Amino acid sequence: MSSALARAYRANPDLNQQRAGVRAQDENIPRATAAYRPTVSATAQYGFNSLRESGSGALAGGSALTGSGSTSQQFEYNTEPATLGLSVTETIFNGNRNYNGVRQAESNVLGARETLRNTEQTVLQDGATAYMNVLRDTAILDLRKNNIIVLEEQLRQTRDRFNVGEVTRTDVAQAASSLASARADYFTAQANLETSIAEYHQVIGVDPARLDPARSVEGLLPRTMQDAINVSLAEHPSVVAALHAVDAAALQVKLVEGELYPTLSVVGSVSQNYNYEGYPGLRVFNGSVMGQLSVPLYTGGEVDARARQAKELLSQAELQADLQREAVRATVVTDWGLLDTAKAVIKSDEAAVKSAEIALEGVREEARVGQRTTLDILNAQQTLLNARVALVSAQRDRVVASYATLAAVGELSAANINLDVQQYDPTVHFDQVKDKWFGLRTPDGR
Repeated sequence: MSSALARAYRANPDLNQQRAGVRAQDENIPRATAAYRPTVSATAQYGFNSLRESGSGALAGGSALTGSGSTSQQFEYNTEPATLGLSVTETIFNGNRNYNGVRQAESNVLGARETLRNTEQTVLQDGATAYMNVLRDTAILDLRKNNIIVLEEQLRQTRDRFNVGEVTRTDVAQAASSLASARADYFTAQANLETSIAEYHQVIGVDPARLDPARSVEGLLPRTMQDAINVSLAEHPSVVAALHAVDAAALQVKLVEGELYPTLSVVGSVSQNYNYEGYPGLRVFNGSVMGQLSVPLYTGGEVDARARQAKELLSQAELQADLQREAVRATVVTDWGLLDTAKAVIKSDEAAVKSAEIALEGVREEARVGQRTTLDILNAQQTLLNARVALVSAQRDRVVASYATLAAVGELSAANINLDVQQYDPTVHFDQVKDKWFGLRTPDGR
């Protein structure tokens, strides 16, 4: 079981895509913190300009004419004007939207990590269930196969006794009918096993080989059901994720309301013009630092509507958190009950198997002296088979229920069940990108 779950932990597509989603969510931190940093932009212009001047009584450039009469003169300049510019903008205040945006991004990252933890639980639980289903269906298939062998021998013996006149044709027909039913049950068990193998491959990533018996993880559970409920309400990832969603929704209200506050920015710019306005050789340099204040007076009601909408979404998130707590509590109670039931059923089925074995042996001995019929033997054989199948199913149910209960409590993880794998740490990628100012490559080089 441990090696199978370790393989699923490393390579399960659902778990890996969720990890990628958390890494993508990490990038919202540098996106939000970017609002604290200045924005810098550069501009450049280059082109062709044709300037023509004509007039009477004056030369281009403002020189005076001497003498009498009037003179008309025309000048033409063909230049290549160019402009280089640099602009820097820094926001000083915008209604605390920068601060609240970073806090919201952090809440979303923490929520994504809890979603990842919940996905890890689901994958490990599905892996344990798939593992035990293969074990169960393999054991049932073996039981069905052995039952066919026993019934074939029973049919052979019944025919031999019919040939010497000890039993009737009815006994032979009953034995043949039981054998045919056993073969049909075998084919059904075979199909069930193939289905379980397919599910195992889907979760674990490979087909099962030789699977060893697995143990329950009851030792990792809290001592009582009430303790389990208390732990789940405080630690279950779906509950914690819902609480982070509430925080993010509350911050969204502040972000929208911040749009109604004034925005104060500082804008600095420099520009260098060559052949300014088409005059050859004319250079103009311009530099400025300006404070810019923008006060929203009326937005048509759009921001107000989004603020009201954000408040309703906050209420929805709070109710969703309450709903998630109740769902987790119900799951803990249900799975705890299933685990207790499975343990009790195992004891009953073990007793039933022992009794059925004794009964079958007794019926066979009585049949040898003519006190029992062939039908009695077949019924006893079927009773024993059913008891063994029920015991195998109960043993599977106990292990599966223990994993389900541990997941319901919120403590089913690779670390808690001591899997031999390198633990995935979402904080590694977070620390790699949270303070990045630039760069298109991801930390893994893509």
